[in-house]
Amino acid sequence: MKTILISMVASIGLVVAGSTLAADMPAAGKAKCGACHSIDNKMVGPAWKDVAKKYKGDKDAAGKIAANVTKGGAFGWKMGNMPPKGMGATDAEIKSLSEFIAGLK
Repeated sequence: MKTILISMVASIGLVVAGSTLAADMPAAGKAKCGACHSIDNKMVGPAWKDVAKKYKGDKDAAGKIAANVTKGGAFGWKMGNMPPKGMGATDAEIKSLSEFIAGLK
């Protein structure tokens, strides 16, 4: 019984640790951007990790990402044009998601 209890506690700890290590798309990102973007895979638009790589080392990465999302366009990805503000994201959502994207590794 003691061994089973220890195994269960260890398993729960691994599940919790694994879930905190993986980056989840914020709720606004899923609702407003998830049809065309994912964190890891290119879809209609680039993967957000690829966007983060493009701006790596740029101190104003989040600001540049937000400005691009706000105005819309292709941004050199050759994947088509994103409409201004994507699927109707608010300025606050764009700012928050841009900071999230810029912080991905």
